[in-house]
Amino acid sequence: MTDPTPATPYDDFGGEDFFARLVGAFYARVAVDPILRPMYPDEDLAAGQRRLQLFLEQYWGGPQTYSDERGHPRLRMRHNDFVIGAVERDRWLALMREALSEQNLTADQESRLWMYLLGAAFAMQNVPDEEPGR
Repeated sequence: MTDPTPATPYDDFGGEDFFARLVGAFYARVAVDPILRPMYPDEDLAAGQRRLQLFLEQYWGGPQTYSDERGHPRLRMRHNDFVIGAVERDRWLALMREALSEQNLTADQESRLWMYLLGAAFAMQNVPDEEPGR
């Protein structure tokens, strides 16, 4: 008798197929977005898409391919070369929210994933918000 409970969140979400769909839907939006698209060199959009997919798969308990290929994630350090303020952060979140809403997850799955993505987006911000009244 086998346990029907998925072994990891990666399995629960649907494994590689799920993460490929989610990240593909997100990057389809990035490709035409006036705020985020300029952050990617033309030849790097596919590479960025692959890195995000591998990272999310690993984070949620899937294969360790991201670390095998790139070492420790060090997300903050890897994003230091990009200006990420509130505008960029919020746009990233808006596009990811749209992509996530297309994935037909349960409310619990969507909430768990969204809470992580929300925290990650704020953690990547490297330009402070403007002070009120300025």
